[in-house]
Amino acid sequence: MDNAAVCALLEMAPNLFAADGGGAASARAAGHWPQAVIGDMDSLDAPLRRDLEAAGVALMPVAEQDSTDFEKCLQRLRAPLILCLGFTGGRLDHELAALHALAAFPAQPAILVGARDVIFRVPPALELDLAAGTRVSLFPMGPARGASSGLKWPIDGIDFAPGVRIGTSNCALGPVSLRIARGEMLVILPRRCLPEAARGLRAAHGG
Repeated sequence: MDNAAVCALLEMAPNLFAADGGGAASARAAGHWPQAVIGDMDSLDAPLRRDLEAAGVALMPVAEQDSTDFEKCLQRLRAPLILCLGFTGGRLDHELAALHALAAFPAQPAILVGARDVIFRVPPALELDLAAGTRVSLFPMGPARGASSGLKWPIDGIDFAPGVRIGTSNCALGPVSLRIARGEMLVILPRRCLPEAARGLRAAHGG
């Protein structure tokens, strides 16, 4: 996580929150103070805690261990859209847990922003203004079924499920419409499509 990446996202979502000490440390390394730190605080060391408190950063400890720090954030933040940086490209178990959280908290729209891709949960109806040739990958988080328009390989009538059928490397013919009638589905787009993903997700959630 570098300053340029953080600044680019802050132009789209101006309030910065950190998931536990790791998120706070990453924000500070990039030259930013978060508004608040949310988590169980097990990775927040004493010197960083002192610096955060001195800077007036709110600490929001959540003692329970039944959820990840990312889940704790999604449970407590309410916004038209949350852009999430630093949850991909590291430990695979942490990345899988972040994908699980996207499906587990459908009421709060959120996009994981990685170095190459953006990932988010598909709402029941989604419109994406994509250029022809854009890679569109769909990944079910359980049994799922839906319909599409604007994809080279339509998903109508297909029963998706992990270990059964996934939708890797589909291709947009132009603007894409997705309708998810059953189950939880994630969509993965190239990083350059973040503005289109943000617009589509906001519109789908009435934001």
